[in-house]
Amino acid sequence: MMTSSLFITLLAQAPAGGAPQGGLLGNPLVFMVLMFVMMYFLLIRPQRQRQKEHEKLVSNVKVGDHVAMNGGEHGIITSVKDKTVMLKVADNVKIEYDRSAIATVTKKSDVVEA
Repeated sequence: MMTSSLFITLLAQAPAGGAPQGGLLGNPLVFMVLMFVMMYFLLIRPQRQRQKEHEKLVSNVKVGDHVAMNGGEHGIITSVKDKTVMLKVADNVKIEYDRSAIATVTKKSDVVEA
């Protein structure tokens, strides 16, 4: 019976020596900073780059460019204003769109007529 109480006493004691508890990565503040840095490089930065590319694309449209709009409409730009573009979608059919609705642009030199 004495050996079992000695065994329980030994198990209940704290380990002597060994690695310190926690360490640098165990600090919650360091963990939060690392998570924010990861989120920035995985989510925020790529989205900002795509937004800048789209703004550049929209600001460089010219008359005669073939475009596709966010809604799926395809046409040729007939006039460009500050915030809008006029789009020819069929013979004698022109529609005015916001510039921000432009999804893709194909320059008139890149289009091969069928």
